[in-house]
Amino acid sequence: MTLEKGRVQQSNFHGYPVLQFDEMPIVEVYIVPSNEPPSGVGEMSGPPLTPAVANAVFAATGKRIRRIPIQGEDLRNA
Repeated sequence: MTLEKGRVQQSNFHGYPVLQFDEMPIVEVYIVPSNEPPSGVGEMSGPPLTPAVANAVFAATGKRIRRIPIQGEDLRNA
């Protein structure tokens, strides 16, 4: 991002240059051993996944899915 007088200059992603692979810094991921239930690894796949599946259902059936988790009755009479 570019800052000028404390303000971000890009208004959205179209104005933000995305890093190319050769520009990307090395990223190291460490999974910390724990006795706690699993969390944190891969959680970011959830937010974009659900709308993508719901949109795929709509594209295939014409039926909009408006709640999660998607239930069998949501797909009936599609």
